[in-house]
Amino acid sequence: MPDGPSRKGGRTGTGSGTGGRPGGRSGAGRISGTAPRLYQRAYEILAEQIAAGQLPAGSRLMESGIAAQFGISRAPARQALAELARAGLVEKSRGRGFTVRSQPPAAGARRATAQAPAAPAEDLRLQSAASWERIYAEVEDQIIARISFAAWRVNEAELARHYGVSRTVARDVVARLQQRGLVRKDERARWFAPALTPDHIGELYELRALLEPPALERAAGRAPPELLARMRRNLEAAIAHAREIDGPVLDALEQELHVELLARCGNRALMQAITLPQSLLIAHRFLYRWTPRIFDTEPFLPEHLEVVDRLQKGRAQAAGSALARHLEVSRDRAVARVEDVVKRFRPDPLPYLEALPAG
Repeated sequence: MPDGPSRKGGRTGTGSGTGGRPGGRSGAGRISGTAPRLYQRAYEILAEQIAAGQLPAGSRLMESGIAAQFGISRAPARQALAELARAGLVEKSRGRGFTVRSQPPAAGARRATAQAPAAPAEDLRLQSAASWERIYAEVEDQIIARISFAAWRVNEAELARHYGVSRTVARDVVARLQQRGLVRKDERARWFAPALTPDHIGELYELRALLEPPALERAAGRAPPELLARMRRNLEAAIAHAREIDGPVLDALEQELHVELLARCGNRALMQAITLPQSLLIAHRFLYRWTPRIFDTEPFLPEHLEVVDRLQKGRAQAAGSALARHLEVSRDRAVARVEDVVKRFRPDPLPYLEALPAG
């Protein structure tokens, strides 16, 4: 699996990998998630073009050509081709690249003619972001998918080579990872991502319990009523469908309280201080994807609702106290999720990440 850990056995999570499409049912209370991953959107557009006959049987698809067409790096282009192959839409060519396979006509469907217009350029160009932004999300996912297992050395040169970008772009990616609290430098000034050991998780939660409640109390007077009302609706819907919600929904609920609401505190220095311990919150995106059913119902839901309820009643200090209690009891749950992932999965190798010995 190119973008996530391989499964050892046991029950499965709701996703098909760190970059997979989440499965499971989300119930009536599903929260709108983030935009599709780059390879998913490229896959969808290409699949539609094949079905419409705009890419007829025998057409050659190359990794480099798809990357250029969609304005993405070669890694998501490669994954889009792999998804097309798994769907039976293309097959490996004898030479380089893939060839579009003959497709049976859909019942009652009118296939497009060879003169069918191509998709608009704005639909094909997935993004016009800076070069580092084109690969950052994927690199971040790859790292958070692996820090449950070990600490990892991050090699800038190999990162640049793997994605076909310059060293400057790779350096910008690592700088952003540092800002997010995911990597740091060792005593020899080499980049590494620390492992989510129980001790490290404990330290991060201790920092969060010290920093987040004051930020919440400051945000209380600045949070618009419609934000709190939306948070309540989402939490109540999630509680009502607690056995159906999936990992991305849990992650979205965490983001609403710990990122969106706290950002209203108006203290930039405090928010910067919160960034480091919230690297664990970023890692939860992966943990929720793989272990959303470690508990029968997610215990943080009523705890978040208690915080929101007190904010809506104008009891900012009580809301801060409720948040502190929530963070104190969340440590052991995070440790349990990490231990569950380690038991059931193993990470695939990547050339720019080197596992470091424990200790």
